[in-house]
Amino acid sequence: MAGTYWQWRGQSIYYVRAGEKGSGRPPLLLVHGFGASTDHWRKNIAQLSKDFEVWAIDLLGFGRSAKPDWQYGGDLWRDQLSDFITNVIQQPTVLAGNSLGGYASLCVAAERPTSAVGLVLLNSAGPFTDTKVPTQPNPWQKFLRDLTQSILGQPWASFLLFQYVRQRSMIRKTLQQVYLDQSAVTDQLVEEIYRPSSDVGADKVFASVFKSPQGEKIDVLLQQMSCPLLLLWGEADPWMNAQERGAKFRKYYPQLTDYYLQAGHCPHDEVPEQVNALIKSWVLSITNS
Repeated sequence: MAGTYWQWRGQSIYYVRAGEKGSGRPPLLLVHGFGASTDHWRKNIAQLSKDFEVWAIDLLGFGRSAKPDWQYGGDLWRDQLSDFITNVIQQPTVLAGNSLGGYASLCVAAERPTSAVGLVLLNSAGPFTDTKVPTQPNPWQKFLRDLTQSILGQPWASFLLFQYVRQRSMIRKTLQQVYLDQSAVTDQLVEEIYRPSSDVGADKVFASVFKSPQGEKIDVLLQQMSCPLLLLWGEADPWMNAQERGAKFRKYYPQLTDYYLQAGHCPHDEVPEQVNALIKSWVLSITNS
């Protein structure tokens, strides 16, 4: 599926569009996770574009989009997405984001509310306010944590780590850890994640994400948000406890809808038929209500 480019803040941003505008049906904007791209939504675009106008975008620093040496974080991607909705899609949109893309989409829905008519989060990343009473950290653990952070803050160290994790064998290994269905980890998927890592500047983006300050807390964002929210969780995600995170979302946004699926960190790619059907029926329900 061929895409095209949009110029934003002097940088080339890659996106794809499929399907036709439906009367009374909002467009969908699909936002990938860390290290992924529009390619990661291919199984969703093909199906959802039968019922909706579907857009997918490569966040700045990823996929086929430019990779300038900037500071990356939720605010930058929030502005990129909301400007894209305003200038290119030109109507309020249902945003659907996985992992890092979920967090960026949440920032749009909360802080640029005129851009979003609905929000779908798939194993969304992002920090909650820590309500636990802080305990004194073990001095040894604190030393190791500080040391690791200061080493990864060094350009040579993050470059070496990047060169290690971007090997095809390491990409495959990581995917096999986070996908429940191993047959979904194909050579094509590995290649789609490997290819952008060869672009000029990709190592700097990787380093910047390590150094960027934590964004606004999810609970704070949810308290600013008013649009309908659908949560889709791959329950077998080894990177996050889906049930625990789901309960936190519900605490701050009780009117949400959620489903727990037999999948890992990327349910849209692992169980696309289920995800597509849930997104379709939910979007129709919020537009017809």
